[in-house]
Amino acid sequence: MSEELDERTVPGGDPRDRLDRALGRLFGVSRGRAMEWIAEDRVRVDGRRAAKGAQVGPGARVSVRKPPPDAPAPQPELPLRIVHADGNVVVADKPAGMPSHPLKPGETGTAANALVGRFPELASVGPAPREGGLVHRLDTDTSGLLLAARTEAAHALLRAQFAARTVEKGYLALVAGELHAGGEIDVPLAHDPHDSRKVRAASDPEWAEAHGARPASTRFTPVERRAGFTLVDVEIATGVLHQIRAHLAFIGHPLAGDALYGGPELPGLSRHFLHAARLAFAHPDGSRPRFDSPLPEDLASALGALR
Repeated sequence: MSEELDERTVPGGDPRDRLDRALGRLFGVSRGRAMEWIAEDRVRVDGRRAAKGAQVGPGARVSVRKPPPDAPAPQPELPLRIVHADGNVVVADKPAGMPSHPLKPGETGTAANALVGRFPELASVGPAPREGGLVHRLDTDTSGLLLAARTEAAHALLRAQFAARTVEKGYLALVAGELHAGGEIDVPLAHDPHDSRKVRAASDPEWAEAHGARPASTRFTPVERRAGFTLVDVEIATGVLHQIRAHLAFIGHPLAGDALYGGPELPGLSRHFLHAARLAFAHPDGSRPRFDSPLPEDLASALGALR
């Protein structure tokens, strides 16, 4: 897709201001997106490069070499259940097999496509348009609750909560083996240098530092044991890629159906047994709502077969 050159003139009534703020007003984008354009050398003021803090005033000609459209194509027909929607947030229940958002322009079939199809304003919320206002994500084969923001203010508030680790994120997972006690796994995770599809627990501090491991903390509590498996309730304070899968495999209890991390097959189950079942956060209106999602049919059926 080709790039578009868009040039506009700062109106006479506008005050002198920093380029990033003036750019946001002039082109109707977030300040984050304006700074992104400047950092990517897409912006010219009167034909010359300018820093984000440069002052621009009335009459200045500001041009932007816009990147190809990155917002998800609207797909309201996709099977995404809306659990809750108000003027600030949307809580959706994602089915397994659906990616959270596109990884490249033009990709379809994701939760972000479905959300933008039903709430068009999500396409312009947040610094990354392809995410459709989402403030976190789930693995493609993980089902359950996703949270999106409908305004920039709500997005900033929710992202700050994820960064501060104050969002309650609860999961149900079925693991191999019998667990008789809960615990906490506080081991950094890094991309596996031998398999780009995976992350690995970095229990050695020197190896962790050398490989850029990210802090990760996972708490788990056994719920019930069945036929050599244990259903566990999991809470994560952090949100590293494959965190639950890698951490539980690290302690010798990989998820049922998770072949990538050494989990055993489960008859009738074609994916790993992991469901985002609980989500609680501070709402922009001052309340702290909690949302729950029951096990989807495929996981409930696989669990029931173990009786």
